[in-house]
Amino acid sequence: MRDIAAKLVALTGPKPHVVVAWSGGIDSTALAHALLRARRQLGSLRLVHIDHGLQSASATWARRCTRQARAWKLPITVLKAEINRDRGEAPEAAARAARYARLGANLDAGEVLVTAQHRDDQVETLLLQLFRGAGVAGLAAMPVIAPFARGRHARPLLDTPRSDIEAYAARHRLRWIDDPTNLEPRFARNFLRHQVMPRIRNNWPGVDDAIARSALHMAEAARLLDSVSRRDLETLADGPALSVAGLRALPVERRRHAVRSFIVRAGVEAPPASRLREIAGPLLTARSDAQPEVHWSGGTVRRRAGRLELEVKSEEAPASSPLIVPKSWRWKSERTCVLNAAGDTLAIVDDASGSIDLARLPATLRIAARVGGETMRPGAKSRTQALKKLMQAAKLPLEWRARLPLVYSGKRLLAVGDRWIDASITANDQSRRRARLKWIKGVRPL
Repeated sequence: MRDIAAKLVALTGPKPHVVVAWSGGIDSTALAHALLRARRQLGSLRLVHIDHGLQSASATWARRCTRQARAWKLPITVLKAEINRDRGEAPEAAARAARYARLGANLDAGEVLVTAQHRDDQVETLLLQLFRGAGVAGLAAMPVIAPFARGRHARPLLDTPRSDIEAYAARHRLRWIDDPTNLEPRFARNFLRHQVMPRIRNNWPGVDDAIARSALHMAEAARLLDSVSRRDLETLADGPALSVAGLRALPVERRRHAVRSFIVRAGVEAPPASRLREIAGPLLTARSDAQPEVHWSGGTVRRRAGRLELEVKSEEAPASSPLIVPKSWRWKSERTCVLNAAGDTLAIVDDASGSIDLARLPATLRIAARVGGETMRPGAKSRTQALKKLMQAAKLPLEWRARLPLVYSGKRLLAVGDRWIDASITANDQSRRRARLKWIKGVRPL
């Protein structure tokens, strides 16, 4: 805990602008206090508390956090999260999704969201993923740092045991909130934490270190698989779709991973294993005149004329599409560009596996709305295509076609929102600095 700020700086670079997700519990309280003591190493430090409204005392907890933040002389934002559960979804999963949605919306460009997950949490996450039959990506558990919203998400305590956090809180006489639901065994994580792990530790001393080490091995394997799938997707790309003939030529395991990566990179939750097997198997091998489809909660994959196409489950479109104000964007000094009065933004996010080679991206870009007749070459292996055809093939709703920002250098179309990237700026294996575009739809009324 003593070196937590130095560890965070090593992850993010000097003087990070830090936002602590502070529940008021012991873990996030210790984290916030440790960063407060080392705030000179930070560019800025603020707190965000999420009120889920699930407990009768939640409003009291929010007020208590606000008082403590004032005593620490730290800015705090209290946000309410509305939890909507899908059928069959666990309540803790729904609460987590709502929490991160609110945290992401609150994060400013370039800020680092810092959460207090520790080594014990990492161990529990890996075991829960194992019980669910997760693959390599799931067993990699939680990354120590990753892109998130308009910034990044860091977990600097992942190698710190909970016992160290408790000792720190006691030593500094911190006060925290005890959430009674953390003891309820009906929640899978609580059952594992309080009834299973103590017995395992009694029989296998040091098991936490061993399991956390396995998570690191899985993360390394996931990165290797990702590099393979990235090369496969560059070869298989046919506009925004994939070549069915190319996919069939791959070994089945590699084919499944390529399809999964194709879906995940579009910002869609990966389909269940059974659906993934169906896409990589029967859907690809169906007779040539068939037009098979596979559906899941995140979207639909179709085979059309030798191409594998993904239709994202579209969010509800606005009644009217806000106009994009043409403007110049010097992205090196400002990574986020506000597009209109509705708050639509386009951001460049550093990403080691991103599709953009920053060395090939002109320093000054021009943002404009679609007028018709635009063309681009979406991928090194693709042909030049009309933007209209790309949008039609992607089944993009008409409302979003008018709203998508177009990124130009001179007269050359370089990108269409965060959906298509021109071959002239596409990253490859030799690219040292990679990034991706993130189109964020505003929620402010016009």
